[in-house]
Amino acid sequence: METLLLNQDAVDENTQMPELIRAIEDAFAAYATGDAQMPAKSYIDLPQYNGDFRSMPAYLDADDWDAAGIKWVNVHPDNPEEFDLPTVMGTMVYSDPETAFPLAIMDGTELTMKRTGAAAAVATDHLAVEDATSMGLIGAGVQSYTQLEAISEIRPIEDVVISDLNEEAVADFIDYFDDDFDVRAGSISEAASCDVLSTVTPVETPIVSAENLGEHTHVNAMGADAEGKHELADEILLNAKLVIDDHAQTTHSGEINVPYNEGVLSDDDIHGDIGDIVIGDLSGRTENDGVTVFDSTGLAIQDVAAAHVVYEHANENDNGYPFDLLGVQ
Repeated sequence: METLLLNQDAVDENTQMPELIRAIEDAFAAYATGDAQMPAKSYIDLPQYNGDFRSMPAYLDADDWDAAGIKWVNVHPDNPEEFDLPTVMGTMVYSDPETAFPLAIMDGTELTMKRTGAAAAVATDHLAVEDATSMGLIGAGVQSYTQLEAISEIRPIEDVVISDLNEEAVADFIDYFDDDFDVRAGSISEAASCDVLSTVTPVETPIVSAENLGEHTHVNAMGADAEGKHELADEILLNAKLVIDDHAQTTHSGEINVPYNEGVLSDDDIHGDIGDIVIGDLSGRTENDGVTVFDSTGLAIQDVAAAHVVYEHANENDNGYPFDLLGVQ
């Protein structure tokens, strides 16, 4: 038996976005029904290197398939300038739940980008208006690309507004998508007034106000992944139909972490978890809803579901580099 090594290109090539969206939806459902195990994310803090490690293990049973794995990921802000390395790097170990054999070791950075876009697509499918044709993005980094790629799979997106202080990043985004969408640069207000908005910035002071949003805008708040980060004004969170991916993670490090821990926002202001909407125990968008918000922190079950999709396709396509990790016949 051999373990499959999959680099960034292999992960990208073997991630079929429509299938990934379905797998992420399955993962949310399994979590809601108790058919998943996801211990709390653990941290190793390394102040001497201005960085940290995070481990994210999970197992999920999605009826016709099950999967297990763990993502080992870092955040080292000094890497780009001092070592010419990315700030964030992830490695995914994907294992056979029955035998624990390590089926694959794959790039977790590309995997994270893909599954984050797919998670936003699942939420958008349940919370955005059915005829959403315009999408705004605030933040033109790598996450913005998979947001548009995924969400355009489940809504007929035609017009795209991208907003970022980095004009070069905006130009690159426009060049990349110009053949597929009517895409242009715009202000935060112009982006936020679209039918769907994804925010993918690391800010700690809100940059989107309630006045910026359209009457029925659905917002995917994707940028907050640590204590103190906060993209949306408290007024938005208090008045919107607010959906989260996981209570423990969102209150600790999601979009709602600041107002929740300051006592501005409480559990009564949270509509519920996306998984409960997926399985039908909680309503998604109704005709009476205005603004909706999905607070996404990113869950280990999403990484495992994404790794499952990648591995299955890589096996079919003979992609990757098989090697004898354990020395078993």
